[in-house]
Amino acid sequence: MNYINKGKPLPLGSSITSKGVNFSLIATNAEYIEILLFEKEDAVLPKKVFKLDDSHNTGNYWHAEISNIKEGCIYAFRIKQKNNGTNNNYEKKVLIDPCSRGITGWSTYKRENALRKHDNSDSCLKSVVCNRKLFNFQDYPRPNYSWEETIIYELHIKAFTKSSNEKESCFKKFLKKIPYLKELGITTIELLPIFCFDPTDAPNGLDNFWGYSPINWFTPHFEYTSNISAEENRAEFRKLVEECHKADIEVILDVVYNHTSEGDSEGPIISWKGMDEHLYYFIGKDKNYQDVSGCGNTIAANRGLVRKLIIESLKCWANEFGIDGFRFDLGIALTRGENLIPLENPPFFEDIECEPDLAGIKLISEPWDCGGLYKLNDFPSKKTLTWNGHFRDDLRRFWKGDKDTAWKMSDKIKGSPSLYKGNNTLPKSINFITSHDGFTLKDLVTFNRKHNFANKENNRDGDSHNNSWNHGVEGPTTDLSIRDLRKRQQKNLLLSLLISKGVPMLLMGDEVGRSQGGNNNSWCQNNPLGWMNWDNSQQDLELLNYLKFLIKLRKKLIKLLNPEFLISQQNIENIPKYYWHGAKLNNPDWSSWSHTVAFSINKGEENPLIWAGLNAYSKNIDFCLPRSKGNWLKVVDTNVNQIIEPFPIINQSINIKSRSSVLIISEEVFGTKNNIF
Repeated sequence: MNYINKGKPLPLGSSITSKGVNFSLIATNAEYIEILLFEKEDAVLPKKVFKLDDSHNTGNYWHAEISNIKEGCIYAFRIKQKNNGTNNNYEKKVLIDPCSRGITGWSTYKRENALRKHDNSDSCLKSVVCNRKLFNFQDYPRPNYSWEETIIYELHIKAFTKSSNEKESCFKKFLKKIPYLKELGITTIELLPIFCFDPTDAPNGLDNFWGYSPINWFTPHFEYTSNISAEENRAEFRKLVEECHKADIEVILDVVYNHTSEGDSEGPIISWKGMDEHLYYFIGKDKNYQDVSGCGNTIAANRGLVRKLIIESLKCWANEFGIDGFRFDLGIALTRGENLIPLENPPFFEDIECEPDLAGIKLISEPWDCGGLYKLNDFPSKKTLTWNGHFRDDLRRFWKGDKDTAWKMSDKIKGSPSLYKGNNTLPKSINFITSHDGFTLKDLVTFNRKHNFANKENNRDGDSHNNSWNHGVEGPTTDLSIRDLRKRQQKNLLLSLLISKGVPMLLMGDEVGRSQGGNNNSWCQNNPLGWMNWDNSQQDLELLNYLKFLIKLRKKLIKLLNPEFLISQQNIENIPKYYWHGAKLNNPDWSSWSHTVAFSINKGEENPLIWAGLNAYSKNIDFCLPRSKGNWLKVVDTNVNQIIEPFPIINQSINIKSRSSVLIISEEVFGTKNNIF
């Protein structure tokens, strides 16, 4: 027999008690709420219904404890609003818990039946009661890399594991790829969204593959798990994080809080919309959803109750799954207030920074949204690093050979001080050349224009401004000179990324020359075009070994390339200092027609330890070298097809081939020339 008690307003969602399960949700406009209990996931009708009246209401929280139910119980809500709301009365809709730790019903789910005019009881999703087991940090502690040390590898979990033939879940297959990532040398993986999302939220019969379409902020996506049970799903992802921590690899999640899969006012009613659309979404006086996400709605993160839910979600992933950090999709959208007006002092990131359970967590954000808001140096969170799109564009334009790029290139190498003004510590810049948005590195040097016809939108989607260059032929070619040049350009870009101050981010597959056939918006390509190819015969293994070597170099040189300090804390003489050169020493060429950048990093005025020359010009150039206290060792030359053995440079000049880079290092840095690591 089940008995209903008043219960408690916290914690939100469903939580196991000594007597049964406590349910709590936020609904500011509810007249009454029904808790529906189901026998099984595909049940059309609930086996029991419990109606909550005002006695189960504390302020904005509705809550009840139901006895004699336990972990694995399947449930959902129906809510009667005090009025019909802006767009409709959703009281007949079966709604999942916004705080669900488990979601079921995918075998019968139909997105079209979640629209307002349909009864969705036979095709709805349902929530599952789960044990909120905490992550075992004692046995699997966080690696806790400083930002100074961090090297990020962005990947899509299904795409990264899909080429494998094993019939295991994505999370389980990923465990076998951890040694690959460890050998590559990265410190941190950044997973594209794994929040439970709607794969049918896509036009033209395609899949929503990337997952930027959340239906819940607490549950691992069902397609990435074995789907045996909600608890097993959670255990599988927890195991993934455990094994990453065991291998000293951090796990960052790309999180989507700026919008949901419920779309605009005509979209489906799955959870938030039926709970309290006036609370969770920005809605204009014309009764239309306001949108700066490009997805039909925008979450009202300026409101305290909404922030409460998001904070609870972050704590869930950090404390229950052991996640090491978060990257906020269109994060700046979360700083808008009523009528989407940007707030001077937005409370969202302030709340995160004040939360003790998130104190040691890495935070990254996109500094832009689809409404044109862009804050980089003035991003409203001191703890949050930002994606630096200017870094991407300026590096691409320099190596493409555009005018007015030399000074901008130097600025990005130095940590973008023109953008992140007044920052004496490690810059807040996440540096990247490529990401999931846009061309892969291979396609960047292979195509002049996007080729997105597979997305079935007549090539209208995706960015047309890519700063790419095909080097003479659009697409693959048998011309060996063009292929060699493209390879060299990939090496140039990777070297430029890894010798720049800031936090570098690499895109899945760039290390092996992964191509998407010129598609720069593969969000709906759940096929080989969007997958990682693990066939060695289809991989550029030379490029892979080159990148491994660069990462080793960066780690060895990290105190010179990417120091983290306050100037007041160190002797000024010991601070690595940049000296800029051209073909001649101390004579950089910042003219609009310049295509070269050279610099040294010195310990003191007379002791250069690193020198790099970047020649994006169409001709070979001789560069003068500064005198070093130790012998100069050439360690990288992108004109050479293999990793070179470091060897001394006797002359005081060096010839750098057209569209090539050279990195030389003082013997003083390594001790001996034959053992640089």
